[in-house]
Amino acid sequence: FLRKFCGYQLTLHSFMKYCWIIIISAIFFVGCRSSKTASKTNTTAKRISKILKNPDFGYKLRIAEQYFVKKKFTKAQLLFEDIMPYYKTGKEFEDIYYKYAYCAYYQLDYMNAENLFKSFLEIFPNSTKSEEVDYMRAYSFYKQSPKAELDQTNTIKAMGMMQTFINTHPGSARIKEANEIIDICRAKLELKDYKSAQLYYDIGQFRAAGVAFSTLMNTYPESAKGDEYKLMIIKSYYRLEEKRVEEKKVKRFTQVVNECNEFADRFPESKLKKDAEDFLTLSQTNIKNYK
Repeated sequence: FLRKFCGYQLTLHSFMKYCWIIIISAIFFVGCRSSKTASKTNTTAKRISKILKNPDFGYKLRIAEQYFVKKKFTKAQLLFEDIMPYYKTGKEFEDIYYKYAYCAYYQLDYMNAENLFKSFLEIFPNSTKSEEVDYMRAYSFYKQSPKAELDQTNTIKAMGMMQTFINTHPGSARIKEANEIIDICRAKLELKDYKSAQLYYDIGQFRAAGVAFSTLMNTYPESAKGDEYKLMIIKSYYRLEEKRVEEKKVKRFTQVVNECNEFADRFPESKLKKDAEDFLTLSQTNIKNYK
């Protein structure tokens, strides 16, 4: 059979032949690239090994700093680590340790970076870089903060350390940024609590949802979503009473009425005011029906 391929009429046999040529060429190309990459890696490893074996520590320091400036942090880190014992009592040690900590940070190894920044502050408490390093230690914790659904231990630690930084360095130019990070962390904690409360509502655990949304309001009283949380409290208790036996409904619908009235007092200009009023009307009607 004839097949049209790139504007030419080819037999099936010819078409398959061209396919094999393309596949073999691609494999050869990838193999060549892999071979070149492996060769380059081996060359780099040999060069680093040669530098590490050099007895001239001044030379190794110069090369390490060149790598650092060129943002080749893995190589710089290896050399800084090698020469640190030699310079431990020298004036160069502070700058070496400072750059060594940043090597970990720039390689996204935030846990190790945090420990190194902490050690820097302990070893050089009077350093002119102490404010910067103190901030970077807190920032390294912030960089370890996961998405809202996961454990927020590092988020809480980051908030505490940023607040400590603000208290310790009241004149720092980084205070504005530290406050912004605290706000970001607080918003993430709020989002986590909101998702937990919403999950209770979605699975029909309305009492737990009402309590969770109430806690959310109390924990974040200045939240821009306060009216949304209050409406969810109303909806949670209303749905809870829909499921209850009749003799208990009057008392519980009264709680919904109270929540609606509190909503009106607290959020008189809310865009959700109409929703709260609807639940108020429904609850008052239910109270009349069950009396």
